[in-house]
Amino acid sequence: MRLDQNPVHRKVIVPWYDSETACYIVLGLMLMVLVFGSIGIWVACETAEYGSYVWFPVCLVVLSAGVMLSIIIRLIRRYLFR
Repeated sequence: MRLDQNPVHRKVIVPWYDSETACYIVLGLMLMVLVFGSIGIWVACETAEYGSYVWFPVCLVVLSAGVMLSIIIRLIRRYLFR
């Protein structure tokens, strides 16, 4: 990360993709993917023909939960070290 050129207050310049707004938007999108994957798991388990395709919604749920956990940890660290 770059430092601000002001010699009195050296504040870290946060890139736009790491801003709090972007993190909250990604959290919202990943929550929607998590819900979509959960519904997919439910449908795949209920319908016998789709039982072999349950791996895809499971991957969606696991990956979206991983991204959400990563962003939550990033936001917690940001709030703790202010």
